[in-house]
Amino acid sequence: MFSEELWLENEKKCAVVRKSKQGRKRQELLAVAFGVKVGVKGGFLWPPLKLFACSQISSLVRRAALTHNDNHFNYEKTHNFKVHTFRGPHWCEYCANFMWGLIAQGVRCSDCGLNVHKQCSKHVPNDCQPDLKRIKKVYCCDLTTLVKAHNTQRPMVVDICIREIEARGLKSEGLYRVSGFTEHIEDVKMAFDREISNADERLEAVHEVLMLLPPAHYETLRYLMIHLKKVTMNEKDNFMNAENLGIVFGPTLMRPPEDSTLTTLHDMRYQKLIVQILIENEDVLF
Repeated sequence: MFSEELWLENEKKCAVVRKSKQGRKRQELLAVAFGVKVGVKGGFLWPPLKLFACSQISSLVRRAALTHNDNHFNYEKTHNFKVHTFRGPHWCEYCANFMWGLIAQGVRCSDCGLNVHKQCSKHVPNDCQPDLKRIKKVYCCDLTTLVKAHNTQRPMVVDICIREIEARGLKSEGLYRVSGFTEHIEDVKMAFDREISNADERLEAVHEVLMLLPPAHYETLRYLMIHLKKVTMNEKDNFMNAENLGIVFGPTLMRPPEDSTLTTLHDMRYQKLIVQILIENEDVLF
């Protein structure tokens, strides 16, 4: 008669053996599927085979999702391929062959992340489904890329603006004829662009940059932001909020290395935004 302890120990050993056999069976099935023999002597082939299988399965899943997603709007979009240098072993997601070389082994779609040989890119169908994480802006973005990334029929900015105009602007004098202030237009455009990014991630990125400042620069900036935060606390009297202070201090604190009129004009609204973020989140960033 086996004791209970011996029986449990024997069951654990059997479970390990069964799990090992199942794992071996999965390896053999994958090896057969991809035409690779994995034996005792060829066991070392399994790690790259595993990488290869993962890359191919991810590609198959990506294409299957595009085919069977009923909510997806069927707008054709070509891939935006660019030459790419891959780190570690990579396989073409079109022909399933290895990408040879140390640099520029293939191309990657900058919109959806599809990895293929340069020669294979000519045969890839127009089934690009942009990844929202790769789309940085609402404006200055290809229209088809934008709507496919958001899985909408039209850009969300069109829907939002038309909805607002029809709700409270149809009786405004000079509608669509009178131009708005350039500063206000840029602020609205930046607001739409910022909705793509996460506020917490933006603060984390700003904090990481602040940590790269020399100690003297960091301490001076910290002390100044504490002061400007106190200024905004008296906004009712001085009419100076964080945005107004950003307009004043932005060009001074974030002057470009080279004096260029075009660069200064282009960077002005970003300078204002950064200083505004520093003031509004002074207690978190410093």
